[in-house]
Amino acid sequence: MRLFYAVFVPKNLCDILALAQEKVRSYSGWKVTRPDQFHVTLLFLGEVDETRLPELRRVGEEAAAGVAPFTARVRGTGFFPERGSPRVWFAKAEGAGFEPLAAGLRMALPEFAEAQSFKAHITLARRKGPAPRPESVVFDLAFRVQEASLVHSELSSSGSTYQVLEQFPLAG
Repeated sequence: MRLFYAVFVPKNLCDILALAQEKVRSYSGWKVTRPDQFHVTLLFLGEVDETRLPELRRVGEEAAAGVAPFTARVRGTGFFPERGSPRVWFAKAEGAGFEPLAAGLRMALPEFAEAQSFKAHITLARRKGPAPRPESVVFDLAFRVQEASLVHSELSSSGSTYQVLEQFPLAG
């Protein structure tokens, strides 16, 4: 199973972020993220054997239990990598709980965290070929984060499909 932990963006903000995607829709090299899939990835696990699901649920529950609900803000856009030819166009996410949530997951599952650094962001589009850099977009959006999720991601030729396996209420 291909899995990751995430915080999903509420629908009302997804609609606003989707409007920003209009900047790249006319560029054939950018593939936009479906608005119903906007999220902040806390830890990407990749392919994991199903037998580990009870452990992954416990880890998610424990990480969420140590973090209080918080307000997240979305301020503007950026690129990965920052210099050179970008592969990802994202909206920057800020919030006091993102780092502790990600750190708790990384500490409990170090084998998945080794090659990853954490930077809270919401992927708006990925570059699949040569394409111009979209202009920056400035936002002043906020949403309340009250839970994290363990998500199953299934890849297909038409894109990824997400299924939330478990939600973990923030309780710190």
